Amino acid sequence: MKMFQHPKMSIKWRLRELMARHRVSNRDLAEVLQKHETTIARLKGDDMPTLNGKTLNLICKTLNCTPMDLIEYMPDDEAA
Repeated sequence: MKMFQHPKMSIKWRLRELMARHRVSNRDLAEVLQKHETTIARLKGDDMPTLNGKTLNLICKTLNCTPMDLIEYMPDDEAA
């Protein structure tokens, strides 16, 4: 019996890019999220972080974007 294999995929986290585009500093976002600037620096990493709805909502509100603006889906063959 042949098992179905899911295609490999990559999710690109674009927080760093959107913060730069909107000229939002780590300090600015930290203040809005009531987090330390170091936490914001970690959130800007390449891997999509685990976020609760409140945090995601505040990020989107601050950057005037949607959650889909923050993520980009790419199948692994395109991500390479």
